[in-house]
Amino acid sequence: MQTRQIGPFTVSAIGLGCMNLSHAYGTPPSAEQGERVLLAALDAGVTLFDTAALYGFGANETLVGRVLGPHRSRFTLASKGGMAGVQFDDGIKRVIDGRPETVRRNCEDSLRRLKTDVIDLYYLHRWDKKVPIEDSVGAMSDLVRAGKVRALGLSEVSAATLRRAHAVHPIAAVQTEYSLWTRNPEIAVLEACRELGAAFVAFSPLARAFLTGALTDVVALDAKDIRRPMPRFAPGHYAANLKLLPAYQALAQEAGCTPAQLALAWLLHKAPHIVPIPGTTSLAHLRENLGAADVKLSPEVLAQLEALINQRTVTGARYAAQATVEVDTEEFAQ
Repeated sequence: MQTRQIGPFTVSAIGLGCMNLSHAYGTPPSAEQGERVLLAALDAGVTLFDTAALYGFGANETLVGRVLGPHRSRFTLASKGGMAGVQFDDGIKRVIDGRPETVRRNCEDSLRRLKTDVIDLYYLHRWDKKVPIEDSVGAMSDLVRAGKVRALGLSEVSAATLRRAHAVHPIAAVQTEYSLWTRNPEIAVLEACRELGAAFVAFSPLARAFLTGALTDVVALDAKDIRRPMPRFAPGHYAANLKLLPAYQALAQEAGCTPAQLALAWLLHKAPHIVPIPGTTSLAHLRENLGAADVKLSPEVLAQLEALINQRTVTGARYAAQATVEVDTEEFAQ
C-alpha cells in the first residue's frame, strides 16, 4: 500500500471511514460483518481508521475499540468530538457543543470506548459557532499536553477558521467532504492546508455512492438514510445527476478501472496531501476501493473528469438548510 503523511503519522494512501458500519445509511450491518470489514482492511494494509463519538452514538467507537484494540500498534486511530449524542427525555439527539469542558469529556468517553490510552488524531467534528474556535482548540491542545491525544484536526471548516485554530496549536489535518461532485475545498481550504503543512482528509470521496454507479433509485433509500434530506439526492435533482454517469463510466473504462476506483484515483492525483477515507460494509468493495491506489490517470482523463462533473454540472445543494448552517466550509457563489 502506498503511503501519505498526516502530521507525524505515515498512513496508507487510502484510509477507512468507519461511520457506515454503525450509522447513517439505513440499517447498519451486523457486528460480525463490521468486524470482518475492519480486520480485512487492516490485513490489506490500511493504517488509517476514522471514527467519531457521533457515529451510532458511541457504537462505532465501541466496535472499533473491541475489534482493533488488540492491534493498536499497527494503525493510526482518528476520532472526533464536539458533536455527539446527548440523552434527552424524548431520546438521544445530536448536539454540537465545542465548550472546553465538553471537548474534554467527549475525549475521555472516546478513550474508554476505543479501549486505548491515546487517540492519534483527534478532530473537532464541527465548529460550535457559539464558542470561539480558539477556546475549543485550546482545550484540545490541553489533551495533547496530557498525552491523551497526539495530533489535532478540524472537520468542515473554512480556511480562515483553520488559520485561527492553527495559531493556537498546529493542525495536522482538515477533514471535509471532497469528490468530483463536491468541489468546495478547491475554493480555499485545500490550498490553506498545503501552506500550513496539514493533510486534507476527504470523506465521502465516492459522493455517497453516486460515483460508484450503483445507486440508481433514491426513492428506495431507507427512511433513516442521511441522504434522504440532501437536496441533490431528491428524485428530481438525482435524475438529472444520473445523466452524468454514462460519460463518467466510459472514462473509467478508458482508464481500465471501476467507477469507484476512478473517483478515488482522481483525488489521489489532485495533490499529495489528500488522503481519501471511503467507507463500506462490503469486503468486495473494500478490495475494489484499495485498488484505486494503483490506478494511473493521464492529464487528459483528469481534465475530462473535471469538466464533466463539477459544481456547475451537478444539481442540488450538498446539504439541506440546517446542516448547511452547521458547517463552516466555503460555498460557491450561486
